[in-house]
Amino acid sequence: MEEQQGQSHPAVAHCYRHPDRETGISCVRCDRPICPECMIPASVGFQCPECVRSGSGTGHAPGAQRPRTLAGGTVAADPRLVTKVLLGINLALFVAVLAVGDRLVGELSMVGYAYDPGPGVLDWVGVADGEWYRLLTSAFLHQEVWHVGFNMLALWWLGPQLEAALGRWRYLALYLLSALGGSTLAYLLAEQNQASLGASGAIYGLFGATAVLMRRMNYDMRPILVLLAINLFITFRFSGISWEAHIGGLVTGAVIAYAMVHAPRERRTLVQYGTCAVVLLAVVVACAVRTAQLVG
Repeated sequence: MEEQQGQSHPAVAHCYRHPDRETGISCVRCDRPICPECMIPASVGFQCPECVRSGSGTGHAPGAQRPRTLAGGTVAADPRLVTKVLLGINLALFVAVLAVGDRLVGELSMVGYAYDPGPGVLDWVGVADGEWYRLLTSAFLHQEVWHVGFNMLALWWLGPQLEAALGRWRYLALYLLSALGGSTLAYLLAEQNQASLGASGAIYGLFGATAVLMRRMNYDMRPILVLLAINLFITFRFSGISWEAHIGGLVTGAVIAYAMVHAPRERRTLVQYGTCAVVLLAVVVACAVRTAQLVG
């Protein structure tokens, strides 16, 4: 038998936070081994939770820059935090609607311009009457269990990936502007006394943003395109659905996401926040024009 000499097997590394778990991945900043549970995606490789929280490393990589997401946002230790907060707000308002009833819906839902048959007097209500907050508050209201259930399921499925890729503040801007975009198109095109509510405009914005992100990453787009096609079929096939809010949110989300992930690095902040500002300005102008039509 031949005797093998001079050969040694490298020791298997174990996660520094979970010593019982073997791993072949190390934090790109402190070089300590980390298991899949501890891996936080960075622009290059993965980082450990301690380096992400500290923002300045652990002493192994002095002067290292804080890690950035694909869109230039700060990598967070919990890439689902904003999604969880949005879920909580939607669910809290749903419980409030169940407790208070139609009064809360009447005060916060999306209405263009309509008479409110109050006790003993008729009064105008709606966005055209100065209640601009309805454009946003309506996007957090739900009345039926199936409605809030489907929307929150979609938010939980789409949100964390986008939040991790964009960063918290960019993701929050995407969500809120998509909601406003959906409400604005409904304000422009729907009947002035037609009430609407639900997070669908914002959710469709996440659909559009996910498609843009997957295209940017060269991922297989068939799953998201099939899911989007099914939802659009439902939107136009069944009555009682505000297709205006869905399409407005979808287009707004796609536009903002494109600016987020395709902005040139040297002008990233200007392009990203400039696009958000232009979208917000377009919302204000469109609403002002529609208001002038209704009250004039």
